[in-house]
Formats: sequence, structure tokens, C-alpha cells
Amino acid sequence: MIVQEHVSLKPYNSFGLDVNACYFCELQERRDIALLQERKVFDTESYLIIGEGNNILFTKDFEGYVIHNQLRGIEIIEETTDTISLKVAAGEDWHAFVLYCCEKEWYGIENLAYIPSTVGAAPVQNIGAYGTEIKNTVTTVEAYHIPTREFVTLTQEQCKFGYRTSVFKDCAKQYIILSVTFQLSKIPQLNTTYKDINEALRALDSQSTKALDVANVVTQIRKRKLPEPSELGSAGSFFKNPVVSKARYESLKNQYPAIISYSQENDVKLAAGWLIEQCGWKGYRQGEVGVYDKQSLILVNYGHATGQDILALARKITASVQQKFEIDLQTEVNIL
Repeated sequence: MIVQEHVSLKPYNSFGLDVNACYFCELQERRDIALLQERKVFDTESYLIIGEGNNILFTKDFEGYVIHNQLRGIEIIEETTDTISLKVAAGEDWHAFVLYCCEKEWYGIENLAYIPSTVGAAPVQNIGAYGTEIKNTVTTVEAYHIPTREFVTLTQEQCKFGYRTSVFKDCAKQYIILSVTFQLSKIPQLNTTYKDINEALRALDSQSTKALDVANVVTQIRKRKLPEPSELGSAGSFFKNPVVSKARYESLKNQYPAIISYSQENDVKLAAGWLIEQCGWKGYRQGEVGVYDKQSLILVNYGHATGQDILALARKITASVQQKFEIDLQTEVNIL
């Protein structure tokens, strides 16, 4: 393992922020963890494990070790007539893995296509889109538990998956994810309830819809709605969709009949993008920062913004939503 000093993190965060890491290294083999222990990296709080840096807002230089997880490999560990279980190393590209499974006609993650992430970062946020969350297919997560210096395997229940969260996000300094095991179906089980997906699939005029069809449609939709990271710095959805009680929702519905919502078992999820748009932020730009003109959930760096610039805009947006709707927006993005 090579440890570099004073490395720019601009290539390693999707906002494209030019901040530096005091130390930078790549985790390419499991034995590299022993080398990090020898350097006493884990004896302080000054370390950060990253995948592609798609969900991070750096507001300053990182005064410690940035560990870039580059573990690779996909292994079939069990297969039946109806299911297949795959152990996937944390450094694998998420979208490439989705396409790999779809081409094999293994079902369960096709709705999560084109989400910028690595496999290891995906459980941290419990990534989700178009009615699917990663928790639906994860069976176990293998990790290095830093406090005990042990390799552990967490069950789906132990991962404590929630809406855009997990034990790995709640205890960010405790785990290095090494691999994720998925159980996928070999029997077609498609979720096409979302209007955009349904309409696009109908336009294909195909006799049968396969996982790859859904993945391709989702990719097209996301490309239309989201900025390309190579062209415009962002971290995808900056805010979570807030969840409110049904009584609170009915009160808001009386005031704002057009409010966009998604019913859940015991409560209602509101579309944060709609709330932000109603406050006049869609397409807003001030200097080098702004709100994407096609999706109000996305804050963008037009080229020379700082993390502090983006954070200041985020705070203005949350204050305006609180003032208008009395709703506190929470960030999806990890702010450092």
C-alpha cells in the first residue's frame, strides 16, 4: 500500500470540490487493513473511507487519512432453481454490477440502475429508487469492525436499514465494508408501478419485459432528470423526502392541494423537490452554486464553488421550507 501526502480530492468527490487530504491511500486487498493498523490510522478519528465520493460534501481540507476502497470481485456463492446469491466486493461499480445481473436475467436491482455508487457504499445509504431499496436484496454485509479490530458478517437485520440510512451510516467510523451478499431472483419479478417507467416500457412494444429493459428505461429517465457528473458537479439528491404523519399530511393537503406525496403503511412521504420548488428555488443560481433546473433536490457546482458555498445555499433552502411549510428537511449528503 502506498500512502500519499497532501492529495487533491477533486477527482474523488462528485461535487468536484478542490480540497486536499493530508494522507491518501487505496485499499486494494484485505491485508492492506493490517498495514493501516500498523500506521495506527484507526487510533484516531481522523480517517474517512470513500467509494466514488458521490454522497459527500467537503467543506474544508480533510486533516487525516482518506482511504479509497478499491476491493474487486464478484463470486456466486449459492444457486437454486429460483434464486442466486452473489458476494460482491465493495469497490465494484454499482451500475456495472446492476447491468451484469440484468444481462444474466437475475431480478431485484434493475430499478436501481444508473445510481452513481460503489457496491460497498450502497448499503450505507440504503440506496433506493422507483419503489426499490437495496435492503430488499441484501442478505449479509461483510465488514471490518474498527473498534474491536475484527472481521464481522452482519445479517440484513443487523444492518438496521431505514430510509436512506443503516448502521453503517449511523456508526460511520466503526466499519469498513468489504463485500455485500445479494440474493436475486431468477424468476421475473418486476416493479413497474412508477408512471415514468410504465409509460416508457409500453412504448417499447415488447412481447415480454426483462430486467435489462427496466434498467435501460431507468437509465434514460435518470439521464433526463439528473446532471452528468462529468459536466456539472453534484451529489444527486441533496435532501431526503420528509416523512410526516397522516394527520399532518391531511392538514398540508388542505392548504396545498397539489402537494406531491407517497403513501406508506403508517405515514406519508412528501416530495422534497416539490416543497423546494414551491419556495422558488428551482433553477436558482448565485455565482458558482445553484439548484438544478430539472430537479430541485439537486444542488450543483458550476465549476468553482467551495463546500461552504454549497452548504450556505442548502441552509437557505431548508430555512425557506421550514418557514413556508413548517417542515425540517434533512440532508442525504454527508457533510464534512
